[in-house]
Amino acid sequence: MKDQSFSTRFIVSQSPDAVFEAIQNVRGWWSQTVEGNTAELGDEFTYRYPKMHVSRQKLTEVIPGKKMVWKVLSATLSFVEDQNEWTGTEIVFELSTKGSKTEVVFTHRGLVPAFECFDGWGTYVTKSLKQLIETGTGEPDEKA
Repeated sequence: MKDQSFSTRFIVSQSPDAVFEAIQNVRGWWSQTVEGNTAELGDEFTYRYPKMHVSRQKLTEVIPGKKMVWKVLSATLSFVEDQNEWTGTEIVFELSTKGSKTEVVFTHRGLVPAFECFDGWGTYVTKSLKQLIETGTGEPDEKA
């Protein structure tokens, strides 16, 4: 059976190492208010969007220029019926070379169409992260 987890992909002209560095800069593309470290194996960080979303992630796989995996240790999403639907899921970034370009495949394993927030990553990944990679400036949530 095909994995139905949320997944999206895009291609950029930057090297896998430059793309990987941008992914590690979570404050540059997801939220400026992220608390904790976001670059090395074992790092943990918390994302907060006031009154709507709090989640804690741990980096469980870090292969520079190739792959990064975050395990969602806890999450409370006040805007959906099952407020813990992210807890226990994994957020995966996989990089591969396509000629002189880099393909980024983003998958939120365990975030399936039955979940209310299934489409929540679109703007952050395909717009803000891609823009950070290409221009050096993303569009993260601003400081509270």
